[in-house]
Amino acid sequence: MAWLSVAIETDCARAEALADALMEAGALSASIEDAAAGTAEEKPQFGEPGSVTTPGWDRSRVVALLDEDADVAALIDSAAQAVGLAQTPAYKVDSVAEQDWVRLTQAQFEPIRVSERLWIVPSWHAAPDPEAIVLVLDPGMAFGTGSHPTTRLCLEWIEREVKPGDSLLDYGCGSGILAIAAARLGAGEVQGVDIDPQALDAARDNAERNAVTAHFHAASQHVGRTFDIVVANILANPLRALAPALAGFVRPGGKLALSGILAEQAEELIACYAPWIALAVADTREGWVCLSGTRAE
Repeated sequence: MAWLSVAIETDCARAEALADALMEAGALSASIEDAAAGTAEEKPQFGEPGSVTTPGWDRSRVVALLDEDADVAALIDSAAQAVGLAQTPAYKVDSVAEQDWVRLTQAQFEPIRVSERLWIVPSWHAAPDPEAIVLVLDPGMAFGTGSHPTTRLCLEWIEREVKPGDSLLDYGCGSGILAIAAARLGAGEVQGVDIDPQALDAARDNAERNAVTAHFHAASQHVGRTFDIVVANILANPLRALAPALAGFVRPGGKLALSGILAEQAEELIACYAPWIALAVADTREGWVCLSGTRAE
């Protein structure tokens, strides 16, 4: 079976409405891209909770997937009328051949070497080093496959700092990768919290797959204790808001590591946590930093 891919260039104001109208008219899927992608005019879109952003691109491209036998002209004309366009926009049609989509997707994810003894390996790959500590983790809906610089920074910090029997809290656990790594590296009691129920489900499944004991629960549930190590790989705004709570989870003499922080945000976060813990830059990668510090006894 084959499909048709239809690309329509429009502006930011109409892109989302046009994508919705194409779906209503019978498209199988619709997405919005930067029409200037790959050129000097490309504009990356970034944002985080609490930030002010204007989503979309001045030159947007709406890409719709249609059945091979779809009446392309009629479908686009219907969508154009639905969003109030005076005339049917120009469009480009390409054929999309049948492929083994599962194999194609899996081919994009290779094992990741974190350090000399720590690897992240998708379940469909054999471990490159049978002597290494292997974290079996597949890409999914929860953040944390090991490919993002902030995740790598935290994994490397955990490998350096976790001692056998340490208790650890992974705040904003996502896939659970940091908690699972800590358990594989010898941590004792390991807990993870998140606001996303799907992330918690993914973390529990990943812990079971890696045969480790780690407890994951909603962030709204009171943790009710302190830990030897607290790790939070989220974003600067929530880290700022959570400063009293995260610092409070660290026992006297315990350690805190924060990531998801851009280099230019580091000084502000250090100042924010100064009343409780003196933080410093532990490591940097690709414009991101990991901050860490020890709570005074």
